[in-house]
Amino acid sequence: MTQALSPDRILAMARRVLRIEAEALLALEQRINGDFMRAVETILSCKGRVIVSGIGKSGHVARKIAATMASTGTPAYFVHAAEAIHGDLGMITKDDVLIAISNSGENDELLTVIPLIKRQGGVLIAMTGNEQSSLAKEADVHLDARVAEEACPLNLAPTASTTAALALGDALAVALLDARGFGAEDFARSHPGGSLGRKLLTHVSDVMRPAAEVPAVEESALVPQALLAMTRGGLGMTVVHDDNQSIVGIFTDGDLRRALEKHGDLRATPVNQVMTRDPQTITANRLAVDAVMLMEQRKINQLLVATAGKLEGALNMHDLFRAKVI
Repeated sequence: MTQALSPDRILAMARRVLRIEAEALLALEQRINGDFMRAVETILSCKGRVIVSGIGKSGHVARKIAATMASTGTPAYFVHAAEAIHGDLGMITKDDVLIAISNSGENDELLTVIPLIKRQGGVLIAMTGNEQSSLAKEADVHLDARVAEEACPLNLAPTASTTAALALGDALAVALLDARGFGAEDFARSHPGGSLGRKLLTHVSDVMRPAAEVPAVEESALVPQALLAMTRGGLGMTVVHDDNQSIVGIFTDGDLRRALEKHGDLRATPVNQVMTRDPQTITANRLAVDAVMLMEQRKINQLLVATAGKLEGALNMHDLFRAKVI
């Protein structure tokens, strides 16, 4: 029967869960030792793939750990322990490393699979909450993920124990990432479809307008000529260059407004008297997200792309919006 709803009881229970799980993780930190190092070395020397297996809640944790490893430079996949004894065992080879997860360490399906894998030369890393369990004793490396208690008030539902196993798996994945020198661009190649991939894989050259499409005038041009070029270009600015086609300045909508306030009639004014000299530039091989940061820092809406003072292209915030970099 459902008890009467008590806000105080509900909030107290929620805080208790968080406290117990936080304490479980802090205790786990103290057990990151030589066994953890051996697990990292075992996986780094693996010629095959990492297979992560479990059943029940541990199976859900195993699936997530495998996914995290796969996206951070360690080829890995999940095999359900129950499916393994009904045919999926054929997915595991002698060159693979198996990470078996079970809080009790006495899971029948895993204990059925383990001898078969070891017989063909596979290596076993066990993650359990009982270092005296059958699974821990069979392991080549044992990772101790025990917790003092579950966060469930009945001390039955896997809560703190699954949190600990998940965090230990994350620690393993990140340690492997660092050991492999796995960088931001490597990560982006594993995530090409999302916003993160766009930010890490899109370069300035992918989104800029080429130089041929960027309005430009000689520094001797009058403001009306620069304004006409600016209007045709649709970038809210025009580049100003010298006789050698080197960039000497940029004339923007903002420059025009400031010049009008200061001088009034600009019909006979050379653009080089009211332009912004030595404008900010970026190279084409930089990441588009770097261009966003630079534009935000300098509080500008347009950015020239150049090398050694020679124009290669330009972009504005609208180009970056269209490319979904911001």
